[in-house]
Amino acid sequence: MRERAGRWAVLCLQVFAIGSAYASVAQEVEKHLELGKQFLGKGQFADALTHYHAAIDLDPTNYLTYYRRATVLLASGKVKAALPDLDKVVELKPDFTAALIQRGNLLIKQGRFDAATDDFKAVLATDSSHAESREKLQHIAQLREWVEQAHDYFENDDFKSAELLLDKVLEICQWDPDLHRKRSHCRRQRGDIQNAIADIRAISKLVPDSTEAYLEISRMYYEIGDIENALIQIRECLKLNPDHKECFPVYKKAKKLQKMRESLDEFAKKEHWEKCIEKADQILKFETQVDNVQLDVFRHTCKCNLHVGHVDEAINQCTEVLKYGDENDLEVLCDRAEAYIVAEEFNKAVDDFQKAHTAHESSRRAKEGLMRAQKLLKQSKKRDYYKILGVRRNANKREIMKAYRKLAQKWHPDLFQDDDEKKKAQDKFIDIAAAKDVLTDPEKRQQFDQGIDPLDPEAQQGGHGHHGFHGFHDMPFGGGFNPFGDGGQHSFKFHF
Repeated sequence: MRERAGRWAVLCLQVFAIGSAYASVAQEVEKHLELGKQFLGKGQFADALTHYHAAIDLDPTNYLTYYRRATVLLASGKVKAALPDLDKVVELKPDFTAALIQRGNLLIKQGRFDAATDDFKAVLATDSSHAESREKLQHIAQLREWVEQAHDYFENDDFKSAELLLDKVLEICQWDPDLHRKRSHCRRQRGDIQNAIADIRAISKLVPDSTEAYLEISRMYYEIGDIENALIQIRECLKLNPDHKECFPVYKKAKKLQKMRESLDEFAKKEHWEKCIEKADQILKFETQVDNVQLDVFRHTCKCNLHVGHVDEAINQCTEVLKYGDENDLEVLCDRAEAYIVAEEFNKAVDDFQKAHTAHESSRRAKEGLMRAQKLLKQSKKRDYYKILGVRRNANKREIMKAYRKLAQKWHPDLFQDDDEKKKAQDKFIDIAAAKDVLTDPEKRQQFDQGIDPLDPEAQQGGHGHHGFHGFHDMPFGGGFNPFGDGGQHSFKFHF
């Protein structure tokens, strides 16, 4: 009897201990829940999560704790982590309406229409008058219809119509990677590469393994000639998988091209024009398919060819950039204008500088270039020393002297017997000598290149008078010397 009483006492003590333990756990859970609620109210999500984690560890059967943690995770933007908690809530309490609605909304955003439909129907099974759930089911039906229509347009290569519908769907279903991929394809087919990239970026954040997304983004950046960003994205791919068979070749090619482009930039900045052209040729041979890479090369060679005297090439390459790239590119417009000046196409030079000045009003180069081109256009209608000698505006002194000697010999007045022809030769000879004088004198040549005739006193004063000779003190023969003597036989003894 005493033995039985002892057992009963022990059992009572054990029950009491267990009850006390449960009470203690419940109190601890309640404490964590309260602290979690306080931190959530302050927007301190990390601290709130710490307490909800602790509460769930102590009592993994409390559906309300899972729901509260899901709320914090959603507020923190951690949707993937929130869904399992909502699943657990529904598992523990299938008729918990708030969790079903919350999960249904998330499933819609993921494009999981069937699962979302089940959740809202479950709510209606509990509360047939639940208006929000009925509206959600109607909304899902509309989204399904748009997705099906978009798919039909997509299959028939009507990418514009497909994209318009996908835009509507993705306003709601922004976490559906398949819809982003389909819209990216539509955009890419229409040539909207930047927005196509934006869709693939979204996918990289939605799927666990983003290597394929980074690879695709890198290829698209390469396709539009943005090699720097192509390298950044392909490096992300290699971080996830260093042995990726497709990522490494893309990385290797992009890195080599980027290195060549950096050299091209450096040569242009340092005004190593010949090296610039050589490097440009290497790039054009290395990459023959990507138009924007070629246009970037032409943007450099436009300037480099101008400075080495390849005027026709400079004009052609500048034109390609302006035609297929940015038509208001300041540097290219000004470079082509300079090339037109060398080619003595002053009207076109004025047009380019005018366009550059209109698009870039603060540009000093465009403003001063326009003024100079206008002066040169006006000057070209008068006496042009370059045309007199038949040389281009970028001719060097050796070329100028060679042209001068040839023309001076051709038009030497002693070679002509007829008085009219001799008079014509004298006028020609004066112009030839004047052209040589101006173009071989750096200061005078600079004046002339600015649209001012250094041998015209009125032009020097801003006038617009006759552009002939005003006394032989302006002639290149020195000291007021008249090369034609005082009439008579006009005897000349020049030695070239």
